[in-house]
Amino acid sequence: MPLTIPFDNSYARLPDQFYARIGPAPVARPKLVALNESLAQELGIDADELRSPAGVAVLSGSAIPDGADPLAQAYAGHQFGGWSPQLGDGRAMLLGEVQDVNGARQDIQLKGSGRTPFSRGGDGRAWLGPVLREYVVSEAMAALNIPTTRALAAVTTGEDVMRETALPGAVLTRVASSHIRVGTFQYFAARQDTEALQALTDYTLKRHYPDAETPLELLQSVITAQARLIARWMGIGFIHGVMNTDNTHIGGITIDYGPCAFMDTYHPARVYSSIDHAGRYAFNQQPEIIVWNLAQLATSLLPLMGDKDTAVKQATEALHGFRDQFLAFWITEHRAKLGLKRPMAGDDALVIDLMDRMAQGQADFTNTFCALADGIARDQFLDPALYDGWHSRWQARLTQEGTDWNQQQTLIRATSPALIPRNHRIEQMIEAAVAGDYTPFERLMSAMAQPFEDVAEYSDLRRPPTEDEEVKQTFCGT
Repeated sequence: MPLTIPFDNSYARLPDQFYARIGPAPVARPKLVALNESLAQELGIDADELRSPAGVAVLSGSAIPDGADPLAQAYAGHQFGGWSPQLGDGRAMLLGEVQDVNGARQDIQLKGSGRTPFSRGGDGRAWLGPVLREYVVSEAMAALNIPTTRALAAVTTGEDVMRETALPGAVLTRVASSHIRVGTFQYFAARQDTEALQALTDYTLKRHYPDAETPLELLQSVITAQARLIARWMGIGFIHGVMNTDNTHIGGITIDYGPCAFMDTYHPARVYSSIDHAGRYAFNQQPEIIVWNLAQLATSLLPLMGDKDTAVKQATEALHGFRDQFLAFWITEHRAKLGLKRPMAGDDALVIDLMDRMAQGQADFTNTFCALADGIARDQFLDPALYDGWHSRWQARLTQEGTDWNQQQTLIRATSPALIPRNHRIEQMIEAAVAGDYTPFERLMSAMAQPFEDVAEYSDLRRPPTEDEEVKQTFCGT
């Protein structure tokens, strides 16, 4: 019996140069590893059907459900600052779109589903490690209230993929509000295909920013969405690791979890990605890099903005507005992590002073902010005197709030997670899964479903890594 998914594929109705029509490649022995039943319900898809042999066949790419219109999207991009005129979905295929229970359009995409015209010599496959990493981290981000792609399912293929060695193959079913990137606009701008660029702009406005009407308003909307997103990343110690323009989503959601990581010991210039040798995408560089990426979007939109001199001036003004928007989102985020709601002069300096002391004292990023609510944050510092020198200033600021300590604790706990998917736990989970044991994966998923709760059962997951456990490099996983 065929799987029932109510597809309505608007992207497939765009002109042919937007994509390549190609179906996923069947696999040998698909087996369901994980299914996000709550997300399936939000999408209006029967979870029992997804668990059936017919459903697993679809989730693995071995069968195409009725109504699907598989395609690989075309896009370009700057990767570590270097221009690539053609990238595109090299190991992913968009099955189609559904409208969720709230009426929002959602893409359903398979990652690791085989070669496409954009594979550039790759095999188009994924191995189990990166699939489970993205599953865990994207769902953790959703639970942390960060705009993100989602994971619907993970399936093993029964086939090995060759990287440095043979590794178990897998397919991730990813859900997103779209897969439109800054690089999608760059693709058509570089080809001087103004007609396609206009079609993409109209489509994006309708799908993501229905209250905006012009290319300039699109640019302004994306700037605001990205300012909000990056501020949220900074508030939880998240490092994307590969902020190329093809990984910058036009709707302001987190996309493409490759060498990403959550910081353990705080250091503002922290880098985990094994391919980021120069620290281009370090933690503290993320606000600067997103402006660079947004400038590439602005450049792509200029042909649609009328008189060139006027367009350049308007786009420049819009880009210059990023900083104030980002700082407003950033201080709101961090003010709350200190139990503060009322904006007051000096709040930014108070936050910066704490973080400078955290860096000096090698304090754990997540645990320090969380411990503020329990009065034990000084325990996170190698030299507790560093914290003591800040604590009295914070206490004086709290007295100016007009709220009591219980209210302030509640605010801290609502904005400072007790749990993050720590790098060493992810690596341990992957190692166990490759050996056939999914218990650590399932436990990590259960814990991350409630990241703001200090649950005794998961107290070990709060612990930072020991020296032997520390993960100093993360990998792209392609």
